[in-house]
Formats: sequence, structure tokens, C-alpha cells
Amino acid sequence: MTDRTKSGGGSVFSPMTIQEADFRRLVQFIQSTYGIDLTQKRQLVTGRLSPAIRQRGYKNFTDFVNHLLKSKDEDEITLVLNKLTTNYTFFMRERDHLDYFKNVLLPEVIKRHQKDKNLSIWSAGCSSGEEPYNITMYLFDLLGSQAAAWDTRILATDISEQVLATGRRGTYELPDTVPAEWKKKYFTQNRDGSYTVTPQVKNNVIFQTHNLMDPIRFKRKFDIIFCRNVMIYFDQPTKDALVRRFFDATVPGGYLLISYSENLSQNSPYRRIAPATFQKPPLPGK
Repeated sequence: MTDRTKSGGGSVFSPMTIQEADFRRLVQFIQSTYGIDLTQKRQLVTGRLSPAIRQRGYKNFTDFVNHLLKSKDEDEITLVLNKLTTNYTFFMRERDHLDYFKNVLLPEVIKRHQKDKNLSIWSAGCSSGEEPYNITMYLFDLLGSQAAAWDTRILATDISEQVLATGRRGTYELPDTVPAEWKKKYFTQNRDGSYTVTPQVKNNVIFQTHNLMDPIRFKRKFDIIFCRNVMIYFDQPTKDALVRRFFDATVPGGYLLISYSENLSQNSPYRRIAPATFQKPPLPGK
């Protein structure tokens, strides 16, 4: 039989053991830097990270955590973030919510910008890009032949460069929920059966690395911010601080959209107008 035991880690198929002190150090670093709360995720940490750090030559978690905290190595940080967060997303996710965006919010925001023809939308925690491309298709459908006269470019950000690279490629396996008309209009089918978004759609999305724990210093404030299925990883104080930053980055009368599985605290500065949909109060008289 082949010997499948490695020093410090046991079987190559079993999770390594992480010492309590190393677990606390790792949790504190990830939470303070990226807002992600792993306090109750010890089994997840060992299960998902063990194979990857073995492959990189680490004999135990102590060596890995020591290197990570000392070097702040971007490759190692990316490894941790990719393994411990679920970048699961797909086109037409929470369809009812998107329909509300399309039928209620978008027409109102477009009407507000009839003169300057300049929309400002942010997909925060965009993962692999389906959400901002989805938003673009709704925009193009609604604006029709007038779309070329508008600046509808969407800012799409995430902390993971790996998922952003997928978004920039814009190639996906499409679920049946994507309308057949969209497949013809906004995608090109590849020989392997996958689909790539058209250049027109791709050029409407600006992918950029951004850590939501950092100050929001984009040039413009936003008419609509999407941050769906992101704050599930944060504890309440981190959520509240992020929502306050979102609020300051939203134009008066603008909107914050979260997922159905999330909610804002009662002291949120936004007002709830529909499920998972919140508005910054407009200026008086508007």
C-alpha cells in the first residue's frame, strides 16, 4: 500500500489539525482586514484549506499562518479568500427581486437622468460577473435604441482577483432561466456549448478589485448599489459600518439592494421600500 501520511498533518486526505492560537490569529486577521467572520467556521477552515496548504508544501497550519501574517502574501491571501468564501452566483438569481429592479427602480432612475443620461450603478461583491452582466441586459432592454446615448457603465467589484478574471472573460454555462431571446441577443454560443457575453455587454461592465472594508472613494455617488449575498459573511457591527459607508456613497433618493436572506438593522439610515430593497431618503422637495 502507498504511504499516504505526511508529517504534522496525518493522511493527505484528512484535514490538518489547527491549534487554537493559530485559529484565533487567522480569524482575527481575516475579520479585521476583510470583514469575514470565521469564528464559528473552524471545521470549514481546516477542511477547505488543508489540501491546498499541503500542496504548497506546508507541514502544518502554524507554518502557514506564520507566513501569511508576516508576509501578507497576496497569493496566500487569495487562496484563503477563495477557499473560505462561496463565490456562488448565477444569472437571474432571485428573479422576483430583479423584476422589481427592472419594473420599478430602473424606470424611476432613468426618468431622473433624462437630461444628463448618466447612470451610476455598483455591483459590490460581484463574484464572477453574472450580476453586473444581468443588470446590463435589463438596462439595454429598457433603453432600447437609446442605449448608445446613455452612459450606463456598471462598476463591478470583488476582493478576489480570481473571480474577477472569470467575469472579464465573460464565458458561462447558462441556466435555463436565461431567456432564449437574451441568449440570441446578448451572447455568442461557443463550440463547447458555453456562452460568451457580446462585446457590447462586456464593455458596459468595469471590473475592479475592492475590499468592502476599505473607504469608498469612487468619483461618483451611486443611484443603485447591489450588495447581495455578501453581508452573510459579516458580523453585525461590520454590516452596520458597511451599510453606513454605502449610505454615504448613495445619491439622495438612491437605492441599496441586498439579498432575500439578509436584512439591515433597525437603526439603518436607509428606509425599507420592498423586500431586500432600501432607499436613501431624497432631498426635501424631490
